[in-house]
Amino acid sequence: MVHTTPDETRRFVTHPAQEAGMGRKKFVYDWPRPALTVDIALFTVTGTLQNLKLQVLLIERGEEPFAGHWALPGGFVGEDEDLNAAAARELKEETGVAEATVEQVGAIGTPGRDPRGHVVTILYAGLTPGDRHQLVATGDARNVRWFTVGGTEPLPPLAFDHAELLKKALAHLRHRLREAPICFNLLPERFTLSELQKLIETLLGREIDRRNFRRRIHQLGFLEPAEGVRLEGRHRPAQLYRFNPVRFEAYLREERALPF
Repeated sequence: MVHTTPDETRRFVTHPAQEAGMGRKKFVYDWPRPALTVDIALFTVTGTLQNLKLQVLLIERGEEPFAGHWALPGGFVGEDEDLNAAAARELKEETGVAEATVEQVGAIGTPGRDPRGHVVTILYAGLTPGDRHQLVATGDARNVRWFTVGGTEPLPPLAFDHAELLKKALAHLRHRLREAPICFNLLPERFTLSELQKLIETLLGREIDRRNFRRRIHQLGFLEPAEGVRLEGRHRPAQLYRFNPVRFEAYLREERALPF
């Protein structure tokens, strides 16, 4: 229960539905309310097997504050707009990316994080094949492009507190690798164990012991051999595998995380 003081004046305001004869009213406080935004950290992996790169999608802001600075796609939530719908709308409006799967990371409302006032943002993170999307900067965005994360060249200075938001989103993504089959969306239907290992190493930002990785993957039981082989450098042809989502769900029902 929220307790108010005598100084907190409450009032009724007319809702459009009431004017239409439906008798509905909206009850509000004469009290300052934070603004609400959504920000989306969308990641991909690109490059060859021996040179994979983790990338994040950024937009160049076309308006103040921070005009000309790079930032995560995002913007204000409309009145009566669902949060997930707002995230999908802002992502498409500013980058051209549609139908990317993202999930909520958390809410950040640190005072002073936005010069426009007290703004609370809902942070989203997602992983998508970058080559499936045609990037188009519209709306508040002047430009849009993929930037390499953790490469030899640092990211450009980011607007607002988006550098911290990016860290939170990346930590969330790496944690989710142990709970959901999100990395398999970036692989072809048939893949080698080397391709899977390099992809996971790129997402985690660290190397994994090859022998232990292969042993554990075989023990997990949600990969099945597929027809064909693939040449990988000078090594002998590598066996192809296929992801089995039914076996993966059975594995997770045992409340076990992936050993990455």
